[in-house]
Amino acid sequence: MVEVTKTEQNLDELFSVGAHFGFSKSRRHPSNTPFIFGSKNRVDIFDLEKTHDKLATALEFVASLAETNGPILFVGGKNEAQNIVKEVAEKVEMPYVASRWIGGALTNFPEIRKRVDMMIDLLSQKEKGELAKYTKKERILIDRKIEKLQKMFWGIKDMTNLPKALFIVDPRYEITALKEAQSLNIPVIALCGSDNNISGINFPIPANDSGINSIRFFVEKVAEAYNKGKKTV
Repeated sequence: MVEVTKTEQNLDELFSVGAHFGFSKSRRHPSNTPFIFGSKNRVDIFDLEKTHDKLATALEFVASLAETNGPILFVGGKNEAQNIVKEVAEKVEMPYVASRWIGGALTNFPEIRKRVDMMIDLLSQKEKGELAKYTKKERILIDRKIEKLQKMFWGIKDMTNLPKALFIVDPRYEITALKEAQSLNIPVIALCGSDNNISGINFPIPANDSGINSIRFFVEKVAEAYNKGKKTV
């Protein structure tokens, strides 16, 4: 079990990465109101005590998944999140989608998996020199196909079954991923800005979901909790 105390994860640390910044008050979703401390210059400010508590709950769940080797799919396709999600997910050897969400990635997983397998097969043929039998023009077309498949599916190439949970940066932006997970009763952990509807999300973390420092902080915390959970087994 991973313990998250205010010594390990203090409020100053949350403050230093700008986790307290929401959007303008006019953009606030009502479900976020209990987590707002107040507004400054018409910008909502999160109550970091409550953010910390929600983070602690989410990380306990992450650790419990790690104890059974349950994979988490990291999702963050918006510009601020893409590189961070890719980098951190690869470090913790978790699947990820760090570009536009692939419709049906969860709800039509068998078909998606066929396309992933096609990508793996084409890459294998290329590495073995088996594409030499094709004409130059055909090889160019195959290379373009491989490039397109890699862009879409590289992050989930090792995901042979549905994940046990999703970690989403900004579920408002990733609404399709959220809905697919919910339709399959896959638990969702999510970093939610003040404009997000957090009702229906299993483990919402109300905090800044658009600042790079804040995004990195929370993505890394999820990854760390997963690693710690694995080590306690």
